[in-house]
Amino acid sequence: MTRKYLLSSESVTEGHPDKVADQISDAVLDAILAEDPEARVACETMVTTGLILIAGEITTSCYVDLKQIARETVTEIGYTRAKYGFDGETCAVLTAIDEQSGDIALGVDHALEEKAGESNSDLGAGDQGLMFGYATNETEELMPLPIMLSHKLARKLAEVRKNGPLKYLRPDGKTQVVVAYEDDQPVYVDKILISSQHHPQISQEQIKEDIIKYVINEVISSDLLRSDTEILVNPTGRFVIGGPNGDTGLTGRKIIVDTYGGSAHHGGGAFSGKDPTKVDRSASYAARYIAKNIVAAEIAARCEVQISYAIGVAKPLSVMVDTFGTAQISENKLEKIIKEEFDLRPAKIIENLELRNPIYKQVAAYGHFGRHDLQLPWEKIDRVSSLKKRSGLE
Repeated sequence: MTRKYLLSSESVTEGHPDKVADQISDAVLDAILAEDPEARVACETMVTTGLILIAGEITTSCYVDLKQIARETVTEIGYTRAKYGFDGETCAVLTAIDEQSGDIALGVDHALEEKAGESNSDLGAGDQGLMFGYATNETEELMPLPIMLSHKLARKLAEVRKNGPLKYLRPDGKTQVVVAYEDDQPVYVDKILISSQHHPQISQEQIKEDIIKYVINEVISSDLLRSDTEILVNPTGRFVIGGPNGDTGLTGRKIIVDTYGGSAHHGGGAFSGKDPTKVDRSASYAARYIAKNIVAAEIAARCEVQISYAIGVAKPLSVMVDTFGTAQISENKLEKIIKEEFDLRPAKIIENLELRNPIYKQVAAYGHFGRHDLQLPWEKIDRVSSLKKRSGLE
């Protein structure tokens, strides 16, 4: 029996207040890692009308100008005029920074295994928790179609705002795409929702016409659209007050936007502002790397990997894989292969994926995964041949 369902995912533009906060946090992280790759950073940002607050725990040997980093980030996004209620030149920037807790540092610097004499150089996980990675063969990025379309629409909104022809748009915006599936394969786009901040003198009719022409039709191929595909543009009828002037933004409030758009599980940990000793970030990247290589190797059409950790312990507590009935080998065998092929101790993840480099601000908006526009180490598919051999498929 054919199973039919609708799956929806959303994205937001770089000017959304939560994404402004994420980008500031990751800009701070990048600036510190560029000078001190061994730094410990847990940077949280709040933005609201006329104010940026940067707080957290940072242990580093270098100095960076937090206020200047924040102002430059806001200006790059496009908040350049005080009339927006928020801009990089005039907003206040407050900081409340302390060092990482000595108790946490003790467990991270010297893992339980090292203390027991099993290893001489293990980093312990920076926190307990569970992390997920996911991949599916339904798009060339090996990502779910709804989140990829939502991201591409959001990026296009920023592009037409910054480079024309829709310069009357302002930085804040959201997108949402509903995709119809049959037997777990995407068939067509059922609904599209776009909300974009705009100049107050532009009519809603003009905005809808322009967004359909310059955004939707440029991003979504005609074979995915139907005559009855519903398109909603600024359904409230007006979106003039936006950004941090319209809503307070916080680091880490868009974790589903950052990952798989609701198509896969999420362990609850955010990414932005965290150095790679925090497994919320590094292990999520590793899990995506594993899942993507499994799907690229055609061992499974869909794959979700869960990894869990204890604070201060290097080796994962558990590794679990779910291929949703699409694997060519048993999932128990696949789990064994993962443990043999991938070293999931935090220090090895950091080393193998080169995570001490300042590469994070670029993924703080428009998703951390499926980014073919960037050369991200966790998006490489360099384990395909090895996985095929271990699986007996080559």
